[in-house]
Amino acid sequence: MSDRAGRAGKQDLTSDSPTAIRNVCLVGPAGGGKTTLLESLLLCGGAIPRAGTVEDGTTVSDAEESERAHGRSLSLAVAPLVHAGTKINFIDTPGYADYIGELRAGLRAADCALFVVAANEPIDRVTSQLWHECAEVGMPRAVVITKLDHARADYPGVLAAAQTVFGEGGDKVLPLDHPVMSGSEVTGLVGLLGATDEEYADERGALIEGIIEESEDEGLMERYLGGESVTEDALLEDLHRAMARGTFFPVVPACSASSVGCPELLDLIVRGFPAPSEHRSPETFSPAGAPQEPLPCDPDGPVLAEVVKTTSDPYVGRVSLVRVFSGTLEPDATVHVSGHFTSFFGDRSGHEDHDDDERIGALAHPFGSTLQPAKRIVAGDLGTVSRLGRAETGDTLSSPEEPRVLRPWNLPVPQLPVAIEAETKSDEDKLSTALGRLAAEDPSLRVEIGGHQVVLWTMGEAHTDTALERLGERFGVGVRTVDLVVPLRQTLAAPATGLGRHVKQSGGHGQYAICEIEVEPLPRGSGFEFSERVVGGVVPRQFIPSVEKGVRAQMDRGVTADQPMVDVRVTLTGGKAHSVDSSDMAFQSAGALALREAAEAAGVVTLEPYDEVQVRVPEDLVGPVLSDLASRHGRVLGQDSEDGYAVLRAHVPARELIRYPIDLRSATHGTGSFTRTFASYEPADH
Repeated sequence: MSDRAGRAGKQDLTSDSPTAIRNVCLVGPAGGGKTTLLESLLLCGGAIPRAGTVEDGTTVSDAEESERAHGRSLSLAVAPLVHAGTKINFIDTPGYADYIGELRAGLRAADCALFVVAANEPIDRVTSQLWHECAEVGMPRAVVITKLDHARADYPGVLAAAQTVFGEGGDKVLPLDHPVMSGSEVTGLVGLLGATDEEYADERGALIEGIIEESEDEGLMERYLGGESVTEDALLEDLHRAMARGTFFPVVPACSASSVGCPELLDLIVRGFPAPSEHRSPETFSPAGAPQEPLPCDPDGPVLAEVVKTTSDPYVGRVSLVRVFSGTLEPDATVHVSGHFTSFFGDRSGHEDHDDDERIGALAHPFGSTLQPAKRIVAGDLGTVSRLGRAETGDTLSSPEEPRVLRPWNLPVPQLPVAIEAETKSDEDKLSTALGRLAAEDPSLRVEIGGHQVVLWTMGEAHTDTALERLGERFGVGVRTVDLVVPLRQTLAAPATGLGRHVKQSGGHGQYAICEIEVEPLPRGSGFEFSERVVGGVVPRQFIPSVEKGVRAQMDRGVTADQPMVDVRVTLTGGKAHSVDSSDMAFQSAGALALREAAEAAGVVTLEPYDEVQVRVPEDLVGPVLSDLASRHGRVLGQDSEDGYAVLRAHVPARELIRYPIDLRSATHGTGSFTRTFASYEPADH
């Protein structure tokens, strides 16, 4: 979102009533025609003068240079219009698996979804997974079948597939309209609710029964079965109820090129889709974690909003796209900014918890890459807020007098590690700040700075490319990828003894410390143990902690390589001291020397990290996935079934998982996924 002010056609985008707002997320696989459909809807609704533009000629989608180069949407974009007195906020989302975080953010901002599939493509497992994403959050949906004009279009076949895959039998996924054909061209639609032609009697009857059944309107069902005439308005009321319950999914055929189906879709959104006040509010807590009663969608209530997208603009700074759940946001008001990822998800998010009061800047209605100034943003609406320096995607804005925290949407866990380094000294100076801003924008990206490398954890190759391009384009930081170094450890191969002698004379006070130790390896994961069996005070009591400190420091450095030592027991058995020349530092040095000598005598074993992975794949792909895990030196621990998928558990060397997200997606045609947690360090087999 840029700082350029633009007007979305000639429409006034200010809304004062949640009942006159519809927030609609466009969901579907890449290539299904979501963005093209959106442009056609905007054109049909009078929001743009021609497809693909707003008044100043910029694109509808919030495209950066990287998105235009790739020719695909990489992040969610908002484009509103006003139809029949109702403001419709369309939220366009990417269809690629790497950007599932953007989809989930879009679903959080929406109250209903248009699920877009193409008439010339099969409904595959990837599409089914996107449908499952909507179902997981209870999102009401309508299905749009696009590309009716394509040479390979098969509307009846795709409709039947949608009824099977989405409706589990077909009675929940039924068309509202029937396409009218002239040869191979779609010339219009027949609305089935109002159709009187006998040709459509069966379709109309099935539709009416499906709507009434899923709305659970027993009175209307009795009247209909009794032969009474049921008005279209009554059916639309029941359709609205059934959609809001998330149990009925109407289908509208559409052709974006000719705008066939677009008027019907706009009417359906206004009359059939639920308003924000009908959508269940997210769970709400106090900053301390105490559950709070949900707030109604009331413009006069306390302020409660959520940041669903963050961008950094070179001219106006951070711009936050927010969904307002309660109250009314006003320019220059003070809000409480709460970010509690760690409280809800643990430390895996990489985002520190924070609570701050901040004064917001200007408000705006977003329209793709333009912003139209707004006087206020009421409950149920979407808008942008400038100058919130601390707010990140997923943060909550609330009244300082009554601060609240919304449970963030379920964050995808990035599994692809990519090591990077700055290209120049100037880039290195700016890298930390740029990475912080990048992570604030994208909670599905995790930045890990530790050891000798900076590691980005991403969702996949495309997500990685986007992150690196944004570092260069938006923040002016050049980086390059380098080989990822998997952290290794060492342990002892056998018990041994060691003598540490640190004796130096250089005028004045010298340095004198001698210690004798016994060492032995411990079971994996035991850590470090230190004890002493000193007899006769040969090592004074005040210097025993010094020996331990020196041993620990040497273990952290490693004894034969830059690899920390783990799982060792060290016992101090003897030594010598000098009444004048012994010191804390001298015994630290003697302890380190003793460990090095003992390790040389015992020999060391190199350990590598193993992760426990849970791999979720379709059951017919279990064989190839198991073979692949075996080739990665993995040990399968078990297998379970879950909704037609197999869930495999295995221990795999971390070095073998570096590219696993890419390879698994390729092997399973985008249908496989996995999670990983550290399991243990084990002897390296190479």
